[in-house]
Amino acid sequence: MLTPLVILIHAAATWAMVGLIWFVQIVHYPLFASVTPGDALAFAAYEKRHTTLTGFVVAPLMFAELFATIGLLLLTPSGVSRWLLWAGAATVAVNWGSTWLLQVPQHAKLAEGFDPAAHATLVNTNWIRTVAWTTHGLIAAAIVWQWSNRPTLEA
Repeated sequence: MLTPLVILIHAAATWAMVGLIWFVQIVHYPLFASVTPGDALAFAAYEKRHTTLTGFVVAPLMFAELFATIGLLLLTPSGVSRWLLWAGAATVAVNWGSTWLLQVPQHAKLAEGFDPAAHATLVNTNWIRTVAWTTHGLIAAAIVWQWSNRPTLEA
């Protein structure tokens, strides 16, 4: 009975991140340029608070998604294509890599004060995560569909 729980956690965490990343990409990150224009110190304080509070929301979801993805690879649910599980794992790797190699360094620069170049890089490179999480959401939906439509033995 572990498999349905892992599939549920996987789909829920992934789709929560899909919604969150689209909000961040379309609304939140672009609005950074409007936060206390011309006041670098005020923006630095805002950015530090932003990263702390965002971490409380994002970290549990990212870890749940990561562990559920690993769990699915280990469990290999019946009826689910193995390549689909590995494709999902690849999107998770892209998101973690992009987060730590691209977005975190830009947030560090912005924590010193608003920097238009760092802001533009943050917004532009975040499209990598937006596409990867959206793809992972579609993969999670396909996993649910395949698993729920698998042939079962009648008792």
